Amino acid sequence: MSLGRRSASAKRGLLAGVALMVFCGAAQAQEAARPAAAASPDGLAPGQLYMEADLVIRDDKNKITTAKGEVEVRYQGRTLRAEELVYDEAKGLMRARGRTSIINADGSVQYADEIVLDDEMKAGVATGFSARLQQNVKMASASAVRRSDTINELNRAIYTPCDICAPDGQTAKSPTWSIKADKVVQDKDRQIVYYRNAVIQVMGVPLIYLPVFWHPDPQAQRKSGLLPPEISFSDRRGVSYEQPYLFALSPSTDLTLSPQINTKVNPLLNGKLRKRFYSGGVEARFGYTYDDDIAAPPGQSGDETSHSYILASGAFAINENWRWGFTAERTSDDLLFDKYDIGGVYEARGPYVADDRRLISQVYTIREGQRSYFSAAAFTVQGLRPDDNDRTFPIVAPLIESRWEAEPSILGGRLRLRASAVALTRDQSPMGAPPLRLAGLDSRRATGEIDWRTTFVSKAGIVVSPYVQARIDAYSIDDNLQGVLSGGSRSDDLIRGLGVAGADVSYPFFKRYKNFTAVLEPIVQIALSPDVKQVVLGRDAAGAPIYLNEDSLAFEFDETNLFRPNKFPGYDLYEDGLRANVGGRASILWDDGRRASLLFGRSLRTETNDVFSAASGLRPKSSDWIVAASAEPIRGVSLFTRARLDSEDFDIARAEAGANVSSKWGFGYVRYLRDRSNPISLDTNGRVENLDLGGEVFVTKNWSLTAYGQRDLASDAWVLRDIGVAYRDECLRLDVFFRREDAIANRLGATESIGFRLTLATLGEPIYGN
Repeated sequence: MSLGRRSASAKRGLLAGVALMVFCGAAQAQEAARPAAAASPDGLAPGQLYMEADLVIRDDKNKITTAKGEVEVRYQGRTLRAEELVYDEAKGLMRARGRTSIINADGSVQYADEIVLDDEMKAGVATGFSARLQQNVKMASASAVRRSDTINELNRAIYTPCDICAPDGQTAKSPTWSIKADKVVQDKDRQIVYYRNAVIQVMGVPLIYLPVFWHPDPQAQRKSGLLPPEISFSDRRGVSYEQPYLFALSPSTDLTLSPQINTKVNPLLNGKLRKRFYSGGVEARFGYTYDDDIAAPPGQSGDETSHSYILASGAFAINENWRWGFTAERTSDDLLFDKYDIGGVYEARGPYVADDRRLISQVYTIREGQRSYFSAAAFTVQGLRPDDNDRTFPIVAPLIESRWEAEPSILGGRLRLRASAVALTRDQSPMGAPPLRLAGLDSRRATGEIDWRTTFVSKAGIVVSPYVQARIDAYSIDDNLQGVLSGGSRSDDLIRGLGVAGADVSYPFFKRYKNFTAVLEPIVQIALSPDVKQVVLGRDAAGAPIYLNEDSLAFEFDETNLFRPNKFPGYDLYEDGLRANVGGRASILWDDGRRASLLFGRSLRTETNDVFSAASGLRPKSSDWIVAASAEPIRGVSLFTRARLDSEDFDIARAEAGANVSSKWGFGYVRYLRDRSNPISLDTNGRVENLDLGGEVFVTKNWSLTAYGQRDLASDAWVLRDIGVAYRDECLRLDVFFRREDAIANRLGATESIGFRLTLATLGEPIYGN
């Protein structure tokens, strides 16, 4: 028998049966959030109910309605199934018997042998109760009692997010971990699940007994409570235990405090504050300890003093186009992060990023439109390297950059206007010894630039892209000490004009084969610039000019700038003269997604250019060769390499190569870098050669081996070695790892440590990589 609408009394009784799911409370919130006029997933209109049963009996005298035999009731996305459903309207009770189950719209399911509820859905009892909730959570109990709208109680209960069935689906197995308790109380107002006389079991073996225990409701979005701890043993800190606790201060604010307790050094309090606003958010990490002087000479402890750090950032939207933000990064000690093993320090938190082992504090605003861009910023840098002197780092304020592109095209091409300005102020010069307190170089620059480019394609397929760029710079320089140490500093003002005109010419060839496409493209770029008036600060002992160079210090000649008319990334230095950048690209694109590409080329000029450093490979008439290649030969494997080869003997001046592998057996990567002319590596005659590798191999379905290594090949020594073993399943991940940091990269000396990391599903971070 089936029916679409029932009387009010029968309907209330059947609704009470459908409300069974309140023992786990998942679908109630979803029901409240569903729009009143929306149709339920089963196609019923709001307020409609559908029921099927072998037999429905109505006793009007006693006001009892009984449905028997394969009873199924559907109402607003929920389905109730039972062998018998009885509603006593006089007593206000509804009883469901025999293999009772509720399937909710969110996929959660509840089961019971028998359920009794009142018709107001405020109280009820279920025997032989069990439930499968979201996040694979399972709960079972001898009985379940609904005390009120917000309190549900389970007696002689078990809780686990782990699988309880063997892979064959027929036999039971002990969950990886579970919690058994005499009583479990779910408080939906506080979003907490309380346990009395709880026993935490691992692989079915009782491990921990807790008279009282609680954790956030699995359906709670955010809730205060303990997070998984981190345990390690090292010869630097001894036994270390860090226990995070999350305080959910409001729906938009939380605070995590993580005291790190150590046996060899004083405790360190770490913290993280997160706050969301309607237009953005703020995140701040901080830490404090009171301990011996970290920078004290070896063998000496030094006086106890305060040590602290802050790593904060914020980003906010002003309107559709404008946004602003900031970062605040500072530490009281260069070695604080190393001593207490604080990770995630040198991450990008804003648009401007400092070098490794340096912190940057900045404030910025950015406007982005479809054809325009504007940014204004100010920042300072703190150096944590051994030779860093923060007083020699400039304060950058302001730094302004803007771009505007005309629409429609001008003279058949794209016209772009740029403007920028920057002011750098130094407290101290790196020249001489710091005790001399020499004033640092200050500079200011304002720039305006126009850039036009268009593209023509001939009938033969030759692509020609002529371009013109023109720029004007205005400089003001103070406290210039180059070559005038005995007579004090000098100041200079300079206005210069710069420009370049030329064309890019390429002739791509396409060839289609059976299952791939091949592309071959020779490229020539011609560029002509008048002689540029470089900004000269003075001359060195050999009489060579010393150029102002604030924004191209990290310049590297590679495939990214091979075909740029001006290869310098900044404004202070500019490439001039007549030159040609020549090379070619080749690609093979398979239909199944595999691919391979190769690029090579070099730069040719009519005259040598000493604006480029001797180590850059660009100073002579014929530059070094640039080669870059990448490939994805099979699914899950990617390879890349890039190199700069000496123009005369093809010796490797700089090379970088790497590979990434990912499959069902694990994942890994390897990186290699060689640079024979890095001026910061004086201890290895200017040679840098590093190898980084790491990954995880799945030995079995649940067990894996992890490894990471960083080797300094120039010094023939390991910098860092990390090897570990991990166990994981659907509800748990345990990592145990051994780590050694060698003294070559650590001023605190070599150290060894053993760490433990445990993650439990629903009680901490989610389980990844499953």
